[in-house]
Amino acid sequence: MLELREVFAANGPQYVMLGGLIIGFVFGYIVFRTNFCTMGAISDFMSFGDFRRFRAWILAGATAIVGTQLLVYTGVLPISETMYISGSLNWLGNILGGLMFGFGMVFAGGCASKNLARVGGGDLRSLLNLVVLGIFAYMTIGGVLGPLRDAIDQATSAPMASFGASQGLADITAQAAGVAASTAGLIVGLVIAGLMAIYCFRDSSFRSSPIHIISGIGIGLCVVAGWAVTGLAFDEFADTPMQPISLTYVRPSGDTLEWLQRFTALGLPNFGVSSLFGALAGAFVAAISMGSFKFATYSDTNDTLRNMMGASLMGIGGVMALGCTIGQAVTGISTLAIGSFLAFAAIVVGGMLGMKAFERALMAEV
Repeated sequence: MLELREVFAANGPQYVMLGGLIIGFVFGYIVFRTNFCTMGAISDFMSFGDFRRFRAWILAGATAIVGTQLLVYTGVLPISETMYISGSLNWLGNILGGLMFGFGMVFAGGCASKNLARVGGGDLRSLLNLVVLGIFAYMTIGGVLGPLRDAIDQATSAPMASFGASQGLADITAQAAGVAASTAGLIVGLVIAGLMAIYCFRDSSFRSSPIHIISGIGIGLCVVAGWAVTGLAFDEFADTPMQPISLTYVRPSGDTLEWLQRFTALGLPNFGVSSLFGALAGAFVAAISMGSFKFATYSDTNDTLRNMMGASLMGIGGVMALGCTIGQAVTGISTLAIGSFLAFAAIVVGGMLGMKAFERALMAEV
């Protein structure tokens, strides 16, 4: 393991870029080929009582949790270096941002990853949605909305020192039980993932649907692979250490716009940018192989306005919540961060509220 880490660390940017492209490709292919869609999952159970795509989402999270905690236990992933395991809990940002993201994704026709898959299939609406999402994400990170976001964070973040070294359930459990954090994380992760798996497979319609099982496990493994690549490439002694990260598509949408404009200054794309390009390519190959590649655009002015509004809410909410339906609800929860579970729940609630608002908006146009 030490030798492998040395190889990755010595050629970090190259391995991270290549890993991002390959993992993103597989992710995009799976999303398009299986129609994995978190917004669609919410729509399915609200409109038809069909929970199979929602259970696929849950299964992706369960798979990611087990794989990620195994990486931590074996020393591959320095989880304390990730953006999710912080010393304070930004509970309001997680909840408010999650609600905004979930609400917005309904009006934008899907979350960031679904829009990526649609771009690969020729949907020009989704291309513009991602551009708007990326712009608003950057506005919220360090642009005109940055000071307001930061003020909210500073005013509402709860320090976690009294409960554990961080907001991670592994750290909190380790302090309470007097065991190593990596051991606690593996035990807690197996328990949580086990309960999630039971929820998924107790349903006979899900058990008899291979495409949903494959999509859930496949997406979860993509997240684990992302953690493995960036975890191995992490070098704490580097001048500018690359923070371990896995699949997420809010900030990377803005990072991609910046990279396209400043390639000569920025050099090789980071994991987020390369995984975004990989997802586009994977979805494109899936669309071509299925004979479903087709250019599409907005149907009218109202459709355009709805999508732009939804994309802007996803950009703002995704930054506040520190991730999206993949970035928090799969990648984030795999670290066992409390904030990620809060954001996941808020995204689901926001999506449900968005579905009701979207239906009212359509009825008002009739």
